[in-house]
Amino acid sequence: MFKLSDALVLEDPLIRLRHDLHREPELGLDLPLTRRKVLDALAGLPLEITLGERLSSVTAVLRGGRPGPAVLLRGDMDALPVQEDSGVAYASEIPGRMHACGHDLHTAALVGAARLLAGRREELAGDIVLMFQPGEEGMRGAALMMEEGVLDAAGSRVVAAYALHVTSTLLPTGFAAVRPGPMLAASDAVTVRVGGSGGHGSSPHSAKDPVPAVCEMVTALQTMVTRVVDVFDPAVVTVGSLHAGSAGNVIPEHAEFEATVRTFSHETQALVRAGIERTVRGVAAAHGLDATIDYRENYPVTVNDPAEAAFALRTARELLGEDRAFEAPRPLTGSEDFSFVLQEVPGAYLGVGACPPERDPATAPYNHSPGAVFDDRAVLHAAVLLAELAARRLQETTEECP
Repeated sequence: MFKLSDALVLEDPLIRLRHDLHREPELGLDLPLTRRKVLDALAGLPLEITLGERLSSVTAVLRGGRPGPAVLLRGDMDALPVQEDSGVAYASEIPGRMHACGHDLHTAALVGAARLLAGRREELAGDIVLMFQPGEEGMRGAALMMEEGVLDAAGSRVVAAYALHVTSTLLPTGFAAVRPGPMLAASDAVTVRVGGSGGHGSSPHSAKDPVPAVCEMVTALQTMVTRVVDVFDPAVVTVGSLHAGSAGNVIPEHAEFEATVRTFSHETQALVRAGIERTVRGVAAAHGLDATIDYRENYPVTVNDPAEAAFALRTARELLGEDRAFEAPRPLTGSEDFSFVLQEVPGAYLGVGACPPERDPATAPYNHSPGAVFDDRAVLHAAVLLAELAARRLQETTEECP
């Protein structure tokens, strides 16, 4: 139904929208400026719009001209607490905030898909739900929108859901990747606090020092992973924060560390969680200390339905070129709260290249980096790909029905 050449008229307006979003990034669930820009960009389209109550979400339903089911397209809108150092002319004007993950491009692309689909509305065999989502970066915005009814916004449960993510590295602009099964990892967070008793650094025998115990825990967790987890169903445990004490000659009363856990199956997730708890408590006991563990399961594994992944790959190849869309050989260890949607309905999550042509995809700064730069041209690829996935899915579903 759609071709890149047919959508070129949208490229400049979508890039301007993307730049406007990039200059004023917002964090978390409350994105009033971003929502206003989205609503202005959607003005005049034949959409049924609902605004979120607990978050600054926008749900827009496009009714097709022919009867049929409903499908969902998602675009996330929030930024990151990162000080931008990209050097682009449209850099963030808000200190300490940046669209370092490309969500500004996702939002503009979903607006573009809405415009493309609205222009062919009479040909659509069903309805399309457009999910403009805040709070993807650790705030479970997708889950909140689901609680507020986004999956049933068209009047019946959507039969499929699609989302994509641009990358400032790995893939050049104009390329796409998808795979059946796990696409991204589950993401859990762990905080461990070890309690002892303080004292003078010159007399450790008169205190209970939590620092050596915490150091031992950090290294023991790495060994635990290699001895508990099947290498063909991997896990990552990374300690990114460790705090203890305030002076070199004082034994502190407490030490604390925080870690992230990434897994690709419920079985390995359970093994790793049990292993962390066993290791921490065992080391603490060996040192005569107390330990508390706060383990939080944040995002589940992002799992692509095999049939939907095959459909998405076929669609991307026909749109972008046979040699520009491929099946990803393995999942990535990043995480994504579109995983909540894919737990409820079949669908696919794709990666789309946005590495600028003057940069090497193998060495360019990765998403979340202060220096990450995304190619403006990717907004058109993403918009047309989203629109084509929705329109084609409705068409194929209608053709399958007797």
